[in-house]
Amino acid sequence: MRPGYPYDDAATARAVIDATGTLVEWNDGAVKLLGHTAAEVVGRPAAELLADGSAPRRPEGIREDGTLTLRHRDGSTVTVWLLAHHRGAEGAAPGQWLVVTPLDGDGPLPPEDDPLERAQLLQAPCAVAIYDERLRLRRMNSAMAEILGLPEERVRGLRVAEMSGRAQSLDIEQHLHRVLTTGQGHDVRTYLPIGDDGHVNAWLARMAPITDDTGRVCGVCVAAHDFTDQYLAQERLQLVNEASVRVGTTLDVAQTAQELADVCVPALADFVSIDLLDPPEAGGEPFTDRLTAPVSLRRAAHQSVNQGSPEAVAKPGQLDVYPTPSPQADAMVAGHTIVASTDTDDLADWLSWDKVRLERIQQYGIHSTMSVPIQARGQTLGVAVLTRFRRAGRFTPDDVLLAEEITARAAVCIDNARRYSRERETALALQRSLLPRSLPRTAAVEAASRYLPAARAGVGGDWFDVIPLSGMRVAMVVGDVIGHGIQASATMGRLRTAVRTLADIDLAPDELLTHLDDLVARLSAEAGGNGNPGEVGATCLYAVYDPVSRCCTLARAGHPAPVMLAPGGTPEEIDLPPGPPLGLGGLPFECAEVELPEGTVLSLYTDGLIETRERDVDASHALLCEALAADSGSLDETCDRVLHQLLPPGGALDDVALLLARTLGLPASQVATWDIPSDPALVSPVRKQVVDQLTRWGQSDAAFTAELVVSELVTNALRYGAHPVRLRLIHDANTLICEVSDTNHTAPHLRRAKTWDEGGRGLLLVAQLTDRWGSRHTEEGKTIWAEIPLLDEG
Repeated sequence: MRPGYPYDDAATARAVIDATGTLVEWNDGAVKLLGHTAAEVVGRPAAELLADGSAPRRPEGIREDGTLTLRHRDGSTVTVWLLAHHRGAEGAAPGQWLVVTPLDGDGPLPPEDDPLERAQLLQAPCAVAIYDERLRLRRMNSAMAEILGLPEERVRGLRVAEMSGRAQSLDIEQHLHRVLTTGQGHDVRTYLPIGDDGHVNAWLARMAPITDDTGRVCGVCVAAHDFTDQYLAQERLQLVNEASVRVGTTLDVAQTAQELADVCVPALADFVSIDLLDPPEAGGEPFTDRLTAPVSLRRAAHQSVNQGSPEAVAKPGQLDVYPTPSPQADAMVAGHTIVASTDTDDLADWLSWDKVRLERIQQYGIHSTMSVPIQARGQTLGVAVLTRFRRAGRFTPDDVLLAEEITARAAVCIDNARRYSRERETALALQRSLLPRSLPRTAAVEAASRYLPAARAGVGGDWFDVIPLSGMRVAMVVGDVIGHGIQASATMGRLRTAVRTLADIDLAPDELLTHLDDLVARLSAEAGGNGNPGEVGATCLYAVYDPVSRCCTLARAGHPAPVMLAPGGTPEEIDLPPGPPLGLGGLPFECAEVELPEGTVLSLYTDGLIETRERDVDASHALLCEALAADSGSLDETCDRVLHQLLPPGGALDDVALLLARTLGLPASQVATWDIPSDPALVSPVRKQVVDQLTRWGQSDAAFTAELVVSELVTNALRYGAHPVRLRLIHDANTLICEVSDTNHTAPHLRRAKTWDEGGRGLLLVAQLTDRWGSRHTEEGKTIWAEIPLLDEG
């Protein structure tokens, strides 16, 4: 008795033949039919049982039946009808065939009072079969016989597994046994291929017990209902719903194309390729004119039931040209789906031109393709090609409708991703044009910077800058405009310009932030309109470093405090009053002064660097300090290390600006200071001291110009300023700076002197002799400064 068969199977003669034609199984029914025992025939060729000794013909397809004359053990012959199935049950060896014949199927029918005969179901329009208490077929109507493709008189007495030979048959027998033993009806949904074409039908088998007059269960009635159409409609609806969920999860074109390919395999095709048109130019619009062949398409994505997609001819990112005979070009030019098949020679012209694809088709047995144009908002974006080779059936009209529905949904997502990419590139280009292309080289700091846009939210309003100031000083600024997109970038550009303008008049950090606060409030009012404030806001950190005094003055407006790393020390946050964000108006900002040893590294950054979903701000701050502490000497390497250590692999949620500056000190030997006496007659000795100092510095070539500039600036200070008056000279390799300070707060200005005026030409002369000049206010008064270029002594 075979495992899985709970009843005596001697009523059926059954044998199993392997791929070599050797008998591997022989049951009691076969012994009863031909007299040979299992020991006598198992392991021997099945052809030896043929009465005429001819070689048996190998069955075709997955099932075959016919009448054969077999040799009995006693020397006689037995003519029997045989049913052969390609054995597909779980655990069966490849190439095995199950051969069966009923032993009592041709016997007389039971009397009419038999309960199984009285079941008035055989004339029902649906497929009906009746099984006895041994779960062998007793009766079936013509509808069931048509489904099985076998006449009732041939298969009467066989089990379900013997009539079908498929893996699902054993499950059906288990359900029949359940009804037989419990007496309770049972419904079973199953999916079985009917015929040799591999097409799978969905069946609802309704099983009910048959009882005799005493109520004893003596059989099972099975009514089979084909609900394939409803099942396929449900599957199509489910696939469309799945595509709505899985396609378009990001605003990345390649990822969206890959999601379209993934959702179609294996539900609709065995291999899917997505090819898209390139925009005419970077940031341009897709093609809007009518397409003509040949068409150049770039492979965006593909997917296959085979690991690694070996069927693919083009790699992702590869550009390929499709001529007129190709289904890809024809579908895009025609604007509708084209189904092609190797059986109908639809691909012959194209394949004669493309030998590589012909080899792939022959290698993998590709038999059917469907090319669906990807269209959205009146534009053709590309084509999706669905291919079948493992699935036997061709593409049906329902498959075409389903593919078009899924592709249409995906096309909108791809178009959205492309539009987003264009807008993002525009915003990035705008922001890059507004950010400094390179940081200026100064005698005060060595600087490096990084800017990264947000991975998903788009370009924001983060900015940074390094601004040279008078007296070798330098201003460093980092800011963050609220929001993302082009509007935030444009606002950032206005604020950066304002900061540079305010820095040029040498405002203190707290005063500069106050003016910037007023500007943001005005921008917010303009953005709101109708008297209602808009949503323009920003944060900012502004610092001024003096390499002579090595003092740094800072103020911030709602911005993260900077981190400093002194030489030989550990990173620490600078204690700085937070200040309100820009745009609130009416609230004060406070400055803090910090003395920075030469070689101190300052880290200024926006909140996108330390605010992530993976950890809190304190943990991010600790990571920042750890990355800064591993200073290798190169600020660029430190920038990269900070970003790598703090940002997640997929990119930051917000845009990030990072500015690192290493302070430089100006040696005392490069600075000279004189207190100027109040008597103008004593200016001449001061000029001589200046010339002598320049000689000691090796800058004699600049002595004449410096003497004139110093004379004019000192004379003006003595004439219009207030005592005490101080002169300071500062020089580096390229510039000599002359500064004259007094306690009068009135700033000088150029004026046009008339012909007969005795004075008024001093500042005009200074402006002509120097690269730059200007004034800055101090707590004590003002400082007038001028920069003289130095010649290279080499």
